[in-house]
Amino acid sequence: MLENIEAIIFDVDGTLIDSMWIWSDIDDLFLEKYHLTQPEHFHKGMEGMSYSETAQYFLDVFPTLPHTREELEQEWYKMAYEIYTTQIPLKKGAYDFIKEMYERGIKLGIATSNNRELAEGTLSHNQVLPYFSSIWTSGEAKAGKPNPAVYLRVAESLHTDPSKCLVFEDVPNGILAGKNAGMKVCAVDDPFSRPQEDKKRELADYYIMDYEDIKNNTYEVL
Repeated sequence: MLENIEAIIFDVDGTLIDSMWIWSDIDDLFLEKYHLTQPEHFHKGMEGMSYSETAQYFLDVFPTLPHTREELEQEWYKMAYEIYTTQIPLKKGAYDFIKEMYERGIKLGIATSNNRELAEGTLSHNQVLPYFSSIWTSGEAKAGKPNPAVYLRVAESLHTDPSKCLVFEDVPNGILAGKNAGMKVCAVDDPFSRPQEDKKRELADYYIMDYEDIKNNTYEVL
């Protein structure tokens, strides 16, 4: 998996940290607060979207919301910040893997659909933020996944050819973003995306249940 790899780029939510449940809970609390009913396939419709794109999606689906996009983003941010910076753990084996790759001289980057402050806050809480040389959000790249823009921005900032990059992702649109960037992609198991496991395996180059699979050489080559 790591042969000829010069940089590793991670998604954050569901990939490095066990956080996907938070957004479902926040959505439920938010919809209850404004007496809104969640339509069918609601969460599927926002998969891979940037933070701002997701806010616009809410406003399109629920046109009665008394928010601007910026106000909606700020309300979510306030709901999520304390949880991200105090409670969310890294996935099993992630800390040791990140540290080992850093010590080997492999460049490390982040390509997240989340808000920058939330991503940096949870990475700092889990004591891995200093290992990453580049962090980009889909919002900053002006395109959500599966558009490859955020991955290409990270590769460019790491001065690494995309073909020498390995991506870790947990959902199909994220995997597609890495593949569309011309990178190898390892799919990461996550309870939130487990119903899409077959699609993840179809799209990715590798599959892990957790990061100890890499150390133990028990990852799957797809």
